[in-house]
Amino acid sequence: MYHHGGSPIFLEIIFTTYLGVRLYEHFKKKRTADLKPYSKKVCTADLQVKHYNIENRKSKIENKMAYADDKQVKQYKHYANTSLISMGFTGMGKFVPGLTLIGLATYLYSFIPYIKDVEKTLVEDRKVNVDVLFFVGNILTIGLAQYFTASFSIFVRYAAKMKLAEAKDTSKKIITDAFTQLPQTVWILSDQVELEIPLKQIKTNDVVVVRTGEVIPVDGMITQGTACIDQSALTGESQPAEKGHGEYVYANTVILSGRIYIRVENSGESTMAARISMILLHSTDYKSKVQLKGEEWADKAIVPMLAGTAVILPTLGPVAAAVFINSHIGNRIRLLAPFGTLKHITLATQKGILVKDGRALESLCEVDTIIFDKTGTLTTLEPEVKQIISCSLYQENEILYFAAIAEAKLTHPIARAIINRNKLENSGWTEHDAFHHSRYEIGHGITAFIGNQIVRVGSIRFIEGESIRIPEEIREVVTEAHEIGNTIVLVALADQLIGAIELHPQIRPEVKNMITRLRTQGIKHFAIVSGDHRYPTQKLAEELGIDEFYCNILPEGKASIVEQMQQEKRTVCFIGDGINDAIAMKKANVSISLAGSATIATDAAEVVFLDGTLLPLCDFFDIAQQLDKNLQKSLKLTLAPGVINLCGAFIFNFSIFTSQMVSSTFSWIAIKDVMKPLQDRRKLISHDKTA
Repeated sequence: MYHHGGSPIFLEIIFTTYLGVRLYEHFKKKRTADLKPYSKKVCTADLQVKHYNIENRKSKIENKMAYADDKQVKQYKHYANTSLISMGFTGMGKFVPGLTLIGLATYLYSFIPYIKDVEKTLVEDRKVNVDVLFFVGNILTIGLAQYFTASFSIFVRYAAKMKLAEAKDTSKKIITDAFTQLPQTVWILSDQVELEIPLKQIKTNDVVVVRTGEVIPVDGMITQGTACIDQSALTGESQPAEKGHGEYVYANTVILSGRIYIRVENSGESTMAARISMILLHSTDYKSKVQLKGEEWADKAIVPMLAGTAVILPTLGPVAAAVFINSHIGNRIRLLAPFGTLKHITLATQKGILVKDGRALESLCEVDTIIFDKTGTLTTLEPEVKQIISCSLYQENEILYFAAIAEAKLTHPIARAIINRNKLENSGWTEHDAFHHSRYEIGHGITAFIGNQIVRVGSIRFIEGESIRIPEEIREVVTEAHEIGNTIVLVALADQLIGAIELHPQIRPEVKNMITRLRTQGIKHFAIVSGDHRYPTQKLAEELGIDEFYCNILPEGKASIVEQMQQEKRTVCFIGDGINDAIAMKKANVSISLAGSATIATDAAEVVFLDGTLLPLCDFFDIAQQLDKNLQKSLKLTLAPGVINLCGAFIFNFSIFTSQMVSSTFSWIAIKDVMKPLQDRRKLISHDKTA
């Protein structure tokens, strides 16, 4: 049997002091409860005050969530510093005995909150967790009168918790600070006069005036002016965007040059930036699969380790028992996995990738199949003018001119395509040259008055409905265009058809290279699903080198295709942008949408690309693979000190301090490793700015 001298007196002091603290807190709480006034009748004024307080609290939720960890960071830092002081005094106590008592007092001050956590776990939660296990280890260390080592142990616990809380707090601040730089006051246009008012007084349909160097305070549509806008806070894209009449702008983006008038659609908590901020705050709280698996292992090992400690204590002694306890992975897995995940979510955010559910990052590593919706995902929402056909004496640019004037006040994709082409063909023309429409009919066509002339623009059904004759050659063009999935817009002046404009879908310029690169990243199968008919879908698949295509598919059919591929043991990522994609997104292993898509699609998606393109997709796979490698490496670095300490307990006769140094060294190496991707990103940004 093994015997060792100890320090039972200080153990008695610890438990007696703790009992006194808890009794004091209990009676203080009881006294506070007794002093509370009895409830009184609730009057209308009370209800109004209560309602005001609720609304006031509600308006502060984002701010509280964004900085909730700040108080915890300070608390952990305080106790870590106290533990350091305890280490100093107990270390010097070997030379100046009186200092040991000061060190023990500061140790006790730091240790009491830890004991509270253990009490809560045992009494309230009724379970045994890793805190209980390490509490036993600390008691053994104190019992051996190894006060410096006990202080070091508490310091390591608090320092680790502080670093994790700091990482979480920093990640939240990096994510949210980009979305909180709004001005306190804004200028609005009222009766042709510019007035300055507080931002919180802004209402829907107000017209806000924003100038060079100012932050756009709302989401809305430009009604007048043009500007060069830095949207990097939202999209991660450093290239400024040129925006003008009829285009949408977002809060928290910055005007680099120009002056614009914006009709307000969303402000305050309803802006895209505010909604993104809330989503990201929630995404930082998720636990990775590796962390969950590691925590499961750790929790399952606690009771056997306590049983092992009970066997080792009387046979090999308290030192071996404490070293054995320090081989447990519990604290390390709870520290390293969140560090890695937080850094990679932050990295994704900086690249314009909104990760609404962090588990999508891990699931992406298992994806071997990508299904794309066709229209709006592989092709842009705005088509491109393919050709202009004249069936009269009017030239192509004249036909385009009349069509553009009729479409000038509309913002749907076909109208924008015609207007943009007209700007190229008829230089100097702007929407302001257009006359106000006297009336228009959405869906079939538009009737506009230009001076004394009537211009009609629309589908063949609309033109026929206006009793205008359609030449046979135009009917043939319409039939051919429909067969290949193109759109035809007919243009009539007075009561005569003067020509037709054919538009075709525009493939996103980034798609071809993206698919090639994704194949090198391990994607084995690509597919297109579309509600369009066979020819245009097949043609697009062939042009992009897509393996498989599905045409004439209803929303339920898209979800069935996802399920069918999953039954074939494929892991599916679905990328879509429309309402009809939402069901398939829910079924997919990973779902991605693009900013600017239908609200229901971006709500259903786990990930949203904020620049509205597919450009971030390859980067997203890179980040996911980095995270996977990081987490696997972290798991190994978590297990390694456990193995070393187990050997130390039974073979090498490790001291308790040595076992703690082994665990701490591996933890800090792992932390530095998981932070590397974000540090590399910061160096790259710094280098780019310097260049």
